[in-house]
Amino acid sequence: MKDLYPLKFQPILKDKIWGGDKLKNVLNKSSELNNVGESWEISDVEGDTSVVKKGALAGTSLKELLENYGASLIGQKNYDRFGNKFPLLIKFIDAKEDLSIQLHPNDTLAKERHNSFGKTEMWYVMQADEGANLIVDFNQKITPEIYLKHLENKSLTEILNFEKVKEGDTYFIEVGRVHAIGAGVMLAEIQQTSDITYRVYDWDRVDDQGNERELHNDLAIDAIGFDMPDNFRVSYNKDKNVSNEMVTCPYFTTNYIDINNTLTKQNNHDSFIIYICVDGEGSILTVHGNEDFKKGETLLLPAEIKDYTLKSDGAKLLEVHV
Repeated sequence: MKDLYPLKFQPILKDKIWGGDKLKNVLNKSSELNNVGESWEISDVEGDTSVVKKGALAGTSLKELLENYGASLIGQKNYDRFGNKFPLLIKFIDAKEDLSIQLHPNDTLAKERHNSFGKTEMWYVMQADEGANLIVDFNQKITPEIYLKHLENKSLTEILNFEKVKEGDTYFIEVGRVHAIGAGVMLAEIQQTSDITYRVYDWDRVDDQGNERELHNDLAIDAIGFDMPDNFRVSYNKDKNVSNEMVTCPYFTTNYIDINNTLTKQNNHDSFIIYICVDGEGSILTVHGNEDFKKGETLLLPAEIKDYTLKSDGAKLLEVHV
């Protein structure tokens, strides 16, 4: 078999009713779509499997990589846990308009109802227009009865928590937490491999044919966390040229690296490592080949590559492993 090396995948771009042009104009994603809302950077979602973009394995799907390389690609403990299913979905999202108010079910509900993982996720804000915000959780103590009353009266926004955001702000969105990305925000999203979303309110908007998007309120009411802790804002250090921990949960660990040097690194995690470049540019050097990266690009470093070097005159990276 061919040697594994730092892998780039062909982005899977998604046309969304709320999408804009930042993914094309700021992150240089090539597309003929009018409203590019999402760029799926690494995906093993059924029907949307990533394909290697360049190098000796160009044209190989992520599914084929897992079948052929197994633990060499994702690590033995991950392969024992997930088998031939890649556990994370990495996206860039551009919201020209507000996304729907939504939430995601936990693993138990998702498995029972959809034969899927749940969808724990985190957001790193890459750019935000003046006054742009995110919706995360409620702004007061809410019961199911109060929630349903506001839903029926179309006054849900009165009880939601709005957060004004800027570049670098980071949020951890656990399953069950009501949330939405606001207009004017571009962010990187790290999540479990799942495309299960319960949409509860969509601002009464319609598509080109005059149709409203489907809502999932019957499913959502059992999945909402009405008494979740106020722990969704992520504080993290920004020390130069080291991995600063941001989020650690059972599904992924994410670190922040602000690099302007040459860093010799070692992978001791028995896991693949994903590097998401959220600003600047640089290179990753390994015995099996080197790869450049720039803002808006994502790299998968196979688990079997233990020693490597990151090099940059100025870049900001999200470093993710399981």
